[in-house]
Amino acid sequence: MRRFADLYRRLDRSTATLDKRAALVEYFRDAPPRDAAWALWLLAGGKIGGARAKIAGTQELRDWVAQASHTAPWLVEESYHHVGDLAETLSLLLDDPAQTDEAPLHVWIEDRLLAVAGADADTRREVVTGAWARLAFDERLAFNKLLTGALRVGVSQRLVQQALAELSGVDIARIAQRMLGVWTPSPQFLRDLLSPEELPGDRAQPYPFFLASPIDVDPATLGPVEDWLLEWKWDGIRVQLIRRGADIALWSRGEERLDGRFPEIEHALASLPADAVIDGELLGWREGDAPLPFTALQTRIQRRRPGPKVLADTPARVLAYDLLELDGVDLREAPLETRRARLEDLLAAHGDPRLVTSPRVRVPDWDSAGVLRGQARERGVEGLMLKRLSSGYQAGRRRGDWWKWKIDPLTVDAVLIYAQAGHGRRSALYTDYTFGLWDADALVPVAKAYSGLDDKEILQLDRWIRAHTIERFGPVRSVEPLHVFELGFEAVNRSGRHRSGIAVRFPRILRWRHDKPAREADRLDTLRALAR
Repeated sequence: MRRFADLYRRLDRSTATLDKRAALVEYFRDAPPRDAAWALWLLAGGKIGGARAKIAGTQELRDWVAQASHTAPWLVEESYHHVGDLAETLSLLLDDPAQTDEAPLHVWIEDRLLAVAGADADTRREVVTGAWARLAFDERLAFNKLLTGALRVGVSQRLVQQALAELSGVDIARIAQRMLGVWTPSPQFLRDLLSPEELPGDRAQPYPFFLASPIDVDPATLGPVEDWLLEWKWDGIRVQLIRRGADIALWSRGEERLDGRFPEIEHALASLPADAVIDGELLGWREGDAPLPFTALQTRIQRRRPGPKVLADTPARVLAYDLLELDGVDLREAPLETRRARLEDLLAAHGDPRLVTSPRVRVPDWDSAGVLRGQARERGVEGLMLKRLSSGYQAGRRRGDWWKWKIDPLTVDAVLIYAQAGHGRRSALYTDYTFGLWDADALVPVAKAYSGLDDKEILQLDRWIRAHTIERFGPVRSVEPLHVFELGFEAVNRSGRHRSGIAVRFPRILRWRHDKPAREADRLDTLRALAR
């Protein structure tokens, strides 16, 4: 545990990417393979235990540390609200032991924590409090991070993959591909991950997705419009469709297999005239050739085996963007213009309306493209995609070749009504906000937002929240409804799951309206009028 705790401390205290990568390279080079495999799992976002194999709930941890440290429960709660991070609070409330346990990371996870996962509370408590009694502060903090699943140290999965690529000499795209989907942390997995040879399993995995960047330049500076492929930016689920022999798979960008949830797409994929890997957007599609709102598609995602009524109410279609592989040949290094032509030929020969090419948006110049972009919302899309025709298919978000030119957001002026502390480096500040709109004389919650304010505004608002709290509900504070913020969002849809009856897509703060009193904030009817 000490080696992993040292890594955690180095990553947490550094803000320099090169320093973090150097720490990762050093750890993976020197750590025992079983420890390294678990460290990779944790840094990639994996958790220890789960809903069906519980090790410790947050309330149990509060109760156990109160007993172990002889601290009143109310003081544990106050300490947590002050510190803002449960793992750190648990560590600070306990004394350092006279004698420490030097067991490695994998022993703590496999032989102790997972060995009691799902057991009765007394058994689990004995293991956890026993660990607290034998770990020094740094090791105890890392251990508590495992328990709470809050291992936030400013390290992206790509940074970990860069470190592994530097260590092994294996191409980062191959490492990223091997890490997609479900895998088990083990020395064998780590060996395969860093193997320079092509392995049989490599062909069963999807490719890492190439992601577009938000455009921050005038499109006219990108060169002639003829050098670019323009497409509509659809509001659906980004997917890769894989047909390799008898193997059929649908993978979401979230690295989840969607097998069984969209049988009509699987049937269309099975009848392709050739093996292929296709990148595209999965959408609900109504009769009349128009996309359904994303909320309609959500009803399909939640059903692993949809019935006839669901299939009839929300038919699905994939609009294909790109052809990454054809008959076993990797096409990602070929220019987009070549990949696109082969995709169009493949799907034209297929002729299935459930799997079609995303239409090109043809314009004579960038001004005309801007006019079409302004019509995007009426078409049920989010704007335009701009893709350089000479570009290869890369991995992750690489600026310069693929841009998303989204329409300006819808906006409302809403009142701050609730606040909650953030996570990680902002765990001691109130940075998670809930906003409401007027419905008669009451404020009804309509959106939560976490981004949009600068550091100075966050500190100013944090001080105000602490001084103007009306009630507390656990970590949430109800505040005086005095401050108005302009919120931006992509779309509004009807929703029976929300008290307001509507759901907004991707809300964020655009500005703090110091000029506007709360009574002049927008009404709920304003938002309802925008809902699809």
